[in-house]
Amino acid sequence: MSESGHSQPGMYGQGRRRRRRRDRDPGPPAQNLSGPSRDRDYVPRERRDGSEEPTGPLLQKTPIILAKPPGERSKPSVPASGAPSLEKPIMLIKTRDEGGKPGNPSDVAPSVSGAGTAKLEREGQRPTQPVYQIQNRGMGSAASGGAVDPVIGQTKLLPPEKMKHSIKLVDDQMNWCDSAMEYLRDQTDMLVVGVIGLQGTGKSTIMSLLSANSPEEDQRAYVFRAQTQEIKERAGNQSSGIDFYITQERVIFLDTQPILSPSILDHLINNDRKLPPEYNLPHTYVEMQSLQITAFLFTVCHVVIVIQDWFTDINLYRFLQTAEMLKPSTPSASHDSTGSSGADDGSEYYPHIVFLQNKARREEFCPRNLKKMHMAVDKLMAHSHLKYKGTLSMLDCNIFPGLNRDYLETEVNLFLLPMMENDGEDALTRAGSGPPLFSLLPGYRGHPSFSSLVSKFRSQILAMSRSQLSHTILTEKNWFHYAARIWDGVKKSSALSEYSRLLS
Repeated sequence: MSESGHSQPGMYGQGRRRRRRRDRDPGPPAQNLSGPSRDRDYVPRERRDGSEEPTGPLLQKTPIILAKPPGERSKPSVPASGAPSLEKPIMLIKTRDEGGKPGNPSDVAPSVSGAGTAKLEREGQRPTQPVYQIQNRGMGSAASGGAVDPVIGQTKLLPPEKMKHSIKLVDDQMNWCDSAMEYLRDQTDMLVVGVIGLQGTGKSTIMSLLSANSPEEDQRAYVFRAQTQEIKERAGNQSSGIDFYITQERVIFLDTQPILSPSILDHLINNDRKLPPEYNLPHTYVEMQSLQITAFLFTVCHVVIVIQDWFTDINLYRFLQTAEMLKPSTPSASHDSTGSSGADDGSEYYPHIVFLQNKARREEFCPRNLKKMHMAVDKLMAHSHLKYKGTLSMLDCNIFPGLNRDYLETEVNLFLLPMMENDGEDALTRAGSGPPLFSLLPGYRGHPSFSSLVSKFRSQILAMSRSQLSHTILTEKNWFHYAARIWDGVKKSSALSEYSRLLS
């Protein structure tokens, strides 16, 4: 008997201990239990709650039972209350290949697919999940089995594609182009800047300097192509239709063909181009093209820059007021019609308009002459709904250090830019002033340099308020579709057709 008792302690000894634990009435938990013993006590308590035991993974692997030899176990002590205390419970330890540490809830019921995950969700516990899976699920690729899609992740982190040159928004046949759609994104923080002006005033050059280029660069590398020497000699126009360019700062620039252009009229007459059936005379068609483009810019732009190279042409202000009169009404929130009537003035949208005096002479920077120019523009635009004052100031740019804001009683959005010259001495020589008296000192121009003034002008344009173009907030892509509807409405406008009939 002694040999059989010592030779098989694990088989019979363990059975007797288990029967003795089941027969004993469970009492209060012992106070001298160690940390791992409490973890062992957690298992039967959880199973006595009535919840079903996890099936599958918990029964697949044989647990390891650790116990002290019979000689080292102390006899049960009887507390003062008279109830026998429990022996030190046997601790269950998971195998190492399952990972996890003793004491974690995952030791008892690991988070697995199927019954284990469903049990944890019923008990109000969230199954453990790696962080990358949560982020991937938010990116919409949870159907790929929980793995991270590197293509989608990199696409969302890539910067917007940078344009190298301008593209067509409206071609020379006045047709809408869709090539600009691929450069637009689903974000609302954008600024739309358009430009109009007579032929040869420097519209494309100014728009290139405001968007992506500097005066020191070669003009052949500008994003909006400027007039070449050959085009200047034959008095032609470089731009046709509307050109589109968007910067990395999400500013959309729209360069347009010259309004009331004599070169376009000459091209229509000499090449015998067939006019649309609604136009009888070429000069009527040229004027209506200019009005369509200007009315379109007044509807889809936050800022419209009017460039002129001498002060001032009274016919230009008459043209602006005519385009404002024929401007399509802002579509209401209930429908997307683009008719030219049916909306109140209070709900109509009008952009900021900035008058840029390009190629300004030295005497035009005189404070007295500057004040007269502001008063003239204010009188000419007094009855306009366009926002022609209060958003741009040359006095805030420290161009005239001795003048305060009270000097200009009626300050309008007027800015002056001198001739763009790369060499100051050559500019002074061509102006008739001769070389400077001292070669080491800069010559007196009467104004800051061209580069400095362009930088100040660009800062003020980009700081313009980005008011809401329609009754709904537009993203870049929504703006593109909105502008396409407006352009289609401008071409089919009954008011423009009636005005064209009166001209002919």
